[in-house]
Order: sequence, then structure tokens, then C-alpha cells
Amino acid sequence: SCAIFEPGDDDLEAASRRKFDRVCDRLRLTAEDHLLEIGTGWGGLALHAAERYGCRITTTTISREQCDYSRARVAAAGLSDRVTVLDQNYRDLTGTYSKLASVEMIEAVDWRLYDEFFRCCERLLAPDGLAVLQAIVIEDRSWSAARWREDFIRRYIFPGGFLPSVRSLVDAANRASGLRLVELDDIGANYPITLRHWREALDVHRDRALALGFDEQFLRMWRFYFAYCEAGFLERRISDVHLTFAGRAWRRMPARREPSAEVSAAPLAAVAGRGPV
Repeated sequence: SCAIFEPGDDDLEAASRRKFDRVCDRLRLTAEDHLLEIGTGWGGLALHAAERYGCRITTTTISREQCDYSRARVAAAGLSDRVTVLDQNYRDLTGTYSKLASVEMIEAVDWRLYDEFFRCCERLLAPDGLAVLQAIVIEDRSWSAARWREDFIRRYIFPGGFLPSVRSLVDAANRASGLRLVELDDIGANYPITLRHWREALDVHRDRALALGFDEQFLRMWRFYFAYCEAGFLERRISDVHLTFAGRAWRRMPARREPSAEVSAAPLAAVAGRGPV
């Protein structure tokens, strides 16, 4: 997922940690919290939150490989008392959590299920809790037509995947739940740099990928995918955002922002109906 870079700092690992900190900052995460993560990935956010903030984390994924890998990472870090990795669909989860996070998982949710997604989030989140979604988003003006169009990514990379727009997510939350948007940060300018790192890593480890059984066509396809996405972010046809939603009983003031986390006017204008993302 998209990392967050500082001027003069091109280190991907540091930028990835900065992204995790940004998510945790938006959640106002403390050691007293129990964080639910929908979409484990490879366990990075769960481990970071446990190590740095001392909270409990329950994270869930439907990928067997990601579940096994993340459980091994948690055990190796000695954090099994704080981090629980589940192999369950988020719809089947029970319990109540003070905070909720989901990093670039919503792109795997069909647009027809957005209402159900936000109903599930509200059911699992404490009434005074906060939820942060990191999402790759398409322009609001392009969203309706894109729902019915098969592009390169949906055909070859992520069958069944679909990019939401800011408005489609906010409208679904308003329509289906009591969750309300309280903060929006556009971090999309960081994605071209992130993608360049991924493309360069693929080139560096080309022989290793071939040894694993992937062929030249596969490598060319993924190299094109990284470049294709990089162009989309550079042209602002797509972006990446942090959406912070609050439960019905949340009444606290927003946290003080660091200078690098200013909200972009473009997505805010889109939410207000004044223009595209």
C-alpha cells in the first residue's frame, strides 16, 4: 500500500512506517485501545501498532498465505499476547472494538456491497470509536461509468477489484450507518514514488522471480502495471486517501495535524460536490 515520504527521504521502509504512524495518529490510538484491522496484508500495521502503541489488535484476512505469514511474524516478534490474526471474512466477525482500520482492502469490495461494509464496520465499532480507511480512489465524475468497464487491471491483475470514489464511500457510510466522515487526507502524491520502488525491486529480483516459476510475460505484465498506475497517480486520475469516520457517540476534537498532513482541497471539494478528486 502507499507509503508516505518526506522531502529528501526516499527510503521505502521508513516511508511505510510513516504511513502506519499516520493511520494510528488518525485513530488517536492508545495502549488502552483494541484495534480491529480488516485486511491483514502481511501484518505490517498490526505489528507496528502493537510495538509502538502497546494496544491490542485483532486483524483478519481471507488469504491463507497472508494469515500464515502474519502469524509467523507475530510469533517471531513475541507479540502473540497482543496480536490475534484471524482467517475470517469481516462479515462474520463479532465483538466490539474501540478503533478500526482497513488499508487498501476496500478496493476488493464490490461497489454493490459498500452499504453492507459500512453496516459491518458500525456493528463492530464502539459507538464513540474511530475508523480509518486507506483507499485508492477514482475521480467522482468517472466512478459511475467505471463500474461497468473492464480495464487492464480488472482483467489481468485484480479480477473482481474495483476502485471507489470518495463520494461513493461517504454516501454509502451516510446511507447505511451512523458513521460520519470527520477527516480526509489525500496522500496520493506519494504513490508514484512507492510504485517506482516496487518496479525497481521487481527488476532487481527478476532472476529470483523467474526461479520461482514466473515467466517473462508475467514480469512484463507487472512492470507495465506499476508504470500504468504511476501514470494514473501523476495525472491525478486516481489518488489515495485516508478517510476517518466517527461513531455516533464520538464528540472529541480532531487531533492537531503535523504540517505534512494537511487535507487536500481537491477531495474535499469532491465531497462538497464542487469537483472531482
